[in-house]
Amino acid sequence: MKRIFPIITILILLSLLGIIFFQILWIKGSLETEEQKFNDHVSVATTQAAEDLMEQKGNLVPMMKKNNGFFPSEKLQLEIFKPTIVKRYSKDEIRGIIRAAFDKKGLKKVPFEFAIIPTTLMGEEIQSENFFKLYSDSANNKMHVIQLESPGGSLSEGISPQELLMITVPHAKNFIWNSMTWFIIGAILFTVIIVAAFFLTVRALLKQKKLSEIKSDFINNMTHEFKTPLATISLAVDALKNEKVIGNREKMEYFTRIIKEENKRMNKQVETILQAALLDKQEVQLNLKMLHAHDLITSALNNIHLQVEEKKGRLEVNMEAEKDLLMADEVHFTNLVSNLLDNAVKYSQDNLVIKLTTNNTGKHFLLKIEDNGIGMSKETVSRIFEKFYRAHTGNLHNVKGFGLGLSYVKTMIDAHHGIIKAESTLGKGSTFFISMPLAK
Repeated sequence: MKRIFPIITILILLSLLGIIFFQILWIKGSLETEEQKFNDHVSVATTQAAEDLMEQKGNLVPMMKKNNGFFPSEKLQLEIFKPTIVKRYSKDEIRGIIRAAFDKKGLKKVPFEFAIIPTTLMGEEIQSENFFKLYSDSANNKMHVIQLESPGGSLSEGISPQELLMITVPHAKNFIWNSMTWFIIGAILFTVIIVAAFFLTVRALLKQKKLSEIKSDFINNMTHEFKTPLATISLAVDALKNEKVIGNREKMEYFTRIIKEENKRMNKQVETILQAALLDKQEVQLNLKMLHAHDLITSALNNIHLQVEEKKGRLEVNMEAEKDLLMADEVHFTNLVSNLLDNAVKYSQDNLVIKLTTNNTGKHFLLKIEDNGIGMSKETVSRIFEKFYRAHTGNLHNVKGFGLGLSYVKTMIDAHHGIIKAESTLGKGSTFFISMPLAK
């Protein structure tokens, strides 16, 4: 697992980066394609508008009728004057013709500006009122220019100046981006989904790795917890078969007591594991009663008294709470206090001192258990209530367990609607604070 996990992570990361890279290339290529397509449509529409302007008569006929007395024919009048597009159409008429050409090419919502100028003014600033001003206030504008033939002849004939139709689409790139909005949003959305899936996958792998390590530690600890009492019982049974022991009543009772104690120890470990399984399934039913917390704490202290004496330590008990009536489960409340006291003994140093204090704050009963043991780091304090988690104990190799004690304590306090907090300093000891609501 240790070797496979980094490989899987790297492969998924490379796949993710590749997908993002090709998504960017796809969006860039699509934008270029759309831009070229858009420009082609505008160019075709501009050409169509130019043809319509040259083919339609506009205001040419009324102008010729006005001068009909001087010229013998309309054809001669047209050949001599060859009026320009600007003179033949009004600004609104030109805009209408261009708009119609744009609409035919599917550019109905595309804005545009236009101008018709003589080729002689190309490159010069247009100031004359006779020409339509061309707006070019953005670097994103796309300009399309096409020559207009004078009516009745080729581009090089006639006395009328040649003209240019100039059409610009303001902010063309913005229009192209807007037309691809949903495609871009979709690409980004699916990329985000892939990234989220990547992180969820890595998180799941990390969790599985952690569970695998916890499982291995649990099996190792369980093996140790059961192997020691089984070995002790086996030795005691062999001793009971000895003829010298059989004839000695005191030795018989001694080895029988050892077997009984080790059997009790094994039953306790089995009960701990079964209790954890029940907690997982949320099948633990609390038998809540009106109970005095001081009585339950005293019971837990009696159970731990012998262990403290073996360590040559001492207990300092100050039950100062005036109100200690709780709605509690007698067995589970006593067990959680016993677990905290047991941990204080397990992780103790020389000159063990355990201080237990009770107080009242408002409508709550407070219990503080303080020791001068090996203490814990900040990281350990943040994780001690996790199931199966066990802190590194340095040189204390004799400290074994399943990592279920404090998890059980936290679950039981939560079930009693209480709160537990821990404070600790490495080498100086730990303190546990418990707050439980008083019975109404």
